[in-house]
Amino acid sequence: MAFGANSILDVGRWALFASQVQLSVTGQNISNVNTEGYSRRSAVLQEGLNIDYRPGQMGTGVQVKEVSRHFDELVERLYYDQAALSEKWGELYEQLQSVESMFNESSGIGISDSMSSYFNSWNDLSDGHANDYGFRRQVVTNGSTLASTLVQADTSLANMQERIDSMIQDQVDSANGILGQIAEVNRRINIQDDPGTNNANALYDERARLVRELGTIIDINYIDNGKGNVTITTQAGQNLVDGEEHFALEFGSPWKEKELAHDSPFDGQIYYEGESNFEYTIEFVDSGSGSGIAGQVGSGANAAQFRVSLDGGKTWVANADGTERHYSARSNDGKVNVEGLSIWFGSDASPLGGSSGNLLEGDRFIIRPSRTLYWVENTSSKQNITPQADFTGAENEERVTGGKLGALFALRDQYIGKYRKKLDTLTEGMIWEVNRIHSQGAGLQKFDSVEGTYGVDATDRALASDSTGLVYGDKLQSGSSFLYIYNKSTGALVSNAALDFDAATPGTQTFNPDIHTLEDVRDAYNNTFGSFLNATIVDNRLLVSANSGYEMAFGADTAGLNAALGLNTFFQGDDAGSIAVNSKIATDLDYLASGHVNGAGETNAGDNYTALALYQLREADVSLYTPMEGNTSQTLLDYYNGLVGNVGADTNTVKFNKQFTSALAQDLDDRQQQVSGVNLDEEMSNLIKYQHSYTAAAKLITTADQMLQTVLSLKN
Repeated sequence: MAFGANSILDVGRWALFASQVQLSVTGQNISNVNTEGYSRRSAVLQEGLNIDYRPGQMGTGVQVKEVSRHFDELVERLYYDQAALSEKWGELYEQLQSVESMFNESSGIGISDSMSSYFNSWNDLSDGHANDYGFRRQVVTNGSTLASTLVQADTSLANMQERIDSMIQDQVDSANGILGQIAEVNRRINIQDDPGTNNANALYDERARLVRELGTIIDINYIDNGKGNVTITTQAGQNLVDGEEHFALEFGSPWKEKELAHDSPFDGQIYYEGESNFEYTIEFVDSGSGSGIAGQVGSGANAAQFRVSLDGGKTWVANADGTERHYSARSNDGKVNVEGLSIWFGSDASPLGGSSGNLLEGDRFIIRPSRTLYWVENTSSKQNITPQADFTGAENEERVTGGKLGALFALRDQYIGKYRKKLDTLTEGMIWEVNRIHSQGAGLQKFDSVEGTYGVDATDRALASDSTGLVYGDKLQSGSSFLYIYNKSTGALVSNAALDFDAATPGTQTFNPDIHTLEDVRDAYNNTFGSFLNATIVDNRLLVSANSGYEMAFGADTAGLNAALGLNTFFQGDDAGSIAVNSKIATDLDYLASGHVNGAGETNAGDNYTALALYQLREADVSLYTPMEGNTSQTLLDYYNGLVGNVGADTNTVKFNKQFTSALAQDLDDRQQQVSGVNLDEEMSNLIKYQHSYTAAAKLITTADQMLQTVLSLKN
């Protein structure tokens, strides 16, 4: 083969083409400098075929081998982890700032100020103003303000949880859309990508952008098997994308599951009523025989016993003395109250059906009463992957932990759920302690009749039983409850005694909450004061009515029976969402108790005994229990201030984590941008360089043309 002008012309043509490609790629980089997810590209050149020739090999020019994409896969995978954490803490911080503002006491109208005003109004009433209706009205008004402030705080938190549910649904919908898009991009890559010949750079960029977007929603693990054969799982291992196939997430209804031993003979299912943001782990314990058998579902004392955990089995609900609390397995007619839920056992087919067989030690049932995040494998198989953490903050790594979904669930359940529980505990403590004192006091007017504000589910069960349904049944103690009967016309005391709970043996008066039922309380009223009053049960609540010509006043109650049943109480309701001033007091200030019945049976409202005791409650240590912190003893004001401190501390911790993880994610993104980002200065420099290359190639062609023209002219 001879080398001459034609060969030079061919070399110039290939050089011209290579420069054109380089200019085109550079122009593409410049035009996409602000395009999200675009990775810088470059034309990879290689020397053309060399031909053996004397005096040595002669080249045939240059060829464009491929257009390559600049992208660091290792850095990107590290970025996915940090981005998921950064998004989680960032979303948490943004939302917690709103929660923090709800507990802002700087305006002077917060819960702390309302509590102080309420207690101070009792002090004002006790200062010689017991008969002043203005001061009495102020106590009721401040009590109503405190109640409405607590209700508003709980309502705001509940509304935020509902809004979070909507946000979770949006994120799940977005994630499912992204999963489908990634699978489609994988399919197209498998069709269009021919490495080294036709690199599907735009599709790879699109997939990387989608994976980044997915990683902000949920924590992921990325496995690249080449081309479109990419596998994406959650960090816990649930498959989201497998090449051209994808799975789905679902934000669905509450969830329950039974985890029985393989040899468990139990045949039945757990059921519940109520709402909660905790996940309940119900685990059965040995009956005490050492046989490993817990027992059966039943109504008697031998029913199987179970313990309850609200943090995945790390800690267990405790009694007031700190010992592990056990509950009885009951059927539908004996529902057990467990931290806000009514729980019972029925058949697999029906909550009203019966179960059979023994439960074994270690048999478990798990309940999540709130809406749940599922990984859906197919129409018949899905798995609960809702984020979960124990009370120390350690996360369950078998569930979702990062991304916006991790943040929103943590906010709904672990943060707001905790705050609402503590707010409920504060309110329950406030109601009980105030009612316990007030129910032993006397107002300006005695009672013709009084109806309890708290009812039971079953009138024939011991009031302290966890299946009775009495809100404050666990507060009851063995003790006496005194009542005074007066002649309505003369005001003279005609009878006084403690309720007698043993008609067969008069004088045996002690109330025992582990034995006596609401029916027993009714009978005790009638047996002790049958000539002066009539006690009945209406809608599972106690109603005590004085006979014609008589009226009643309540006295010392060491059992707490009046407070538990809602007789002569200041507050009604049982949590932050339902607290209110007792309607009897709100509509008639005479029933506001400021004094008490003295040893002579006299009701002197001006003695201020009850008003002073209620004011002193402001500084009194009370026992408060939450599953997260166990039992604490402190004042109600200190407990609330601790809750406010928790919110502030949580916000600051989340802020630090946000800043830390954001810095790490930003550093990894910067490292990726150093590789894949478009630098306009560099591209402009390349543009000039490739322009000169193009000009030189064109000059080479011109030179070859002139050589040909010279040769042709010689023939003439």
